[in-house]
Amino acid sequence: MQDKILYEYAVIRVFPKVEREEFINAGILIYSKQAKKLLVKTYFNEKKFHAFETELDEEQVRLNLKSFELIAMADPNGGPIAKMDMPSRFRWMTAVRSSCIQTSRPHPGFADDLEKTLDRLFEELVL
Repeated sequence: MQDKILYEYAVIRVFPKVEREEFINAGILIYSKQAKKLLVKTYFNEKKFHAFETELDEEQVRLNLKSFELIAMADPNGGPIAKMDMPSRFRWMTAVRSSCIQTSRPHPGFADDLEKTLDRLFEELVL
């Protein structure tokens, strides 16, 4: 019998107007020290985004969401944060901030398969 994999996850959120504290769930981050994995899946919901009054530039928001993917993959195009070790990248992405893209606090869980868990959380919380 295979042991369950301990992981942490956070929801990536877009805040069209930060001061109103309204947000759109736009992705999921999963980190597992045990499995040595950092996974991310994002989705920009254009319809929800345009339902809010916002001064945000849509293309910039899309690029910022893409940067989460680049950082998670340690892609050199992800900038200096992408060069950090995996735990540091996850902690940086989930740090409390007051910008237009934020994450929820990390939540713990156990899984048999991290990729399937990512897909399930993405379906439940983002789509």
